[in-house]
Amino acid sequence: MKIGTLVESLKLPTEQGLEKAAALGLEGVQLHVASGEHLVMEMSNDDITSLREKCRDLGLEIASTCGDLGGFGFERAADNIARIPQMRRVVDVTRLLGCGIVTTHIGVIPSDRQAPQYEVMRAALAEIGAYAQSQGVRLAIETGPEPARVLRQFIEDTGSEAVKVNLDPANMIMVLNEDPVESVAILGPHIIHTHAKDGVHLRACDPRKVYHAFAEGGFEKLLEETGLLFEETPLGQGQVDWPAYLAALRGAGFDGYLTIERETGGDPAADIAAAAAFLRKQI
Repeated sequence: MKIGTLVESLKLPTEQGLEKAAALGLEGVQLHVASGEHLVMEMSNDDITSLREKCRDLGLEIASTCGDLGGFGFERAADNIARIPQMRRVVDVTRLLGCGIVTTHIGVIPSDRQAPQYEVMRAALAEIGAYAQSQGVRLAIETGPEPARVLRQFIEDTGSEAVKVNLDPANMIMVLNEDPVESVAILGPHIIHTHAKDGVHLRACDPRKVYHAFAEGGFEKLLEETGLLFEETPLGQGQVDWPAYLAALRGAGFDGYLTIERETGGDPAADIAAAAAFLRKQI
């Protein structure tokens, strides 16, 4: 396995973030292309090529891109009229960066396959997956909003070989209180990328309410009503059983990137350096 980080997690301007990632001895990076300091999906092809060359010159592989569009993902048919073309552009940018994986949140998949929203999301991902496959790119859905068994069924229902999984073990614990080792057992054949993140589950919560609160910008209001539901921690200080989790990934045949993601904390560069050192000892 290889170790990388989300450039945005370093909380530095993009070029400085890339230089810091290289200085930390990381092998690769994930780049946000639909948000952040540089809206990469709106850059010219020449500028995208320059960004790719910057990474190459620093000895960094672009492990994946992050194509999160925010909001409710692909839950709403009316939104998807604009979102599907946007994701095609994300796929194009990913290809121009010399990368073959784009990760994204897609909203909350209903557990009921007969729910109208299920078909709206399935149709959108099938269409995006078909385009991604035509461009030699795979789309990895990030775990968190739904149990692993629901996500696996959904992926299979899209009928697309290009729709896969970005497994975030902390999301599985924090929101769902689901064991990431069990998640690997269920999702293993579809896992092509992972986020190396840790956290703790503090109390039961409704994943739909949590992710919709993020979508609407009302997460703080939700916490006022419920109290703290979960908490992200530095790697190795949460509830992810890293030896068991990494062993499960190996057993599933995964040999890709452990991409460090740090969304909280006052010194993200130090936390990412510590996370990289922690992972090196584990793998």
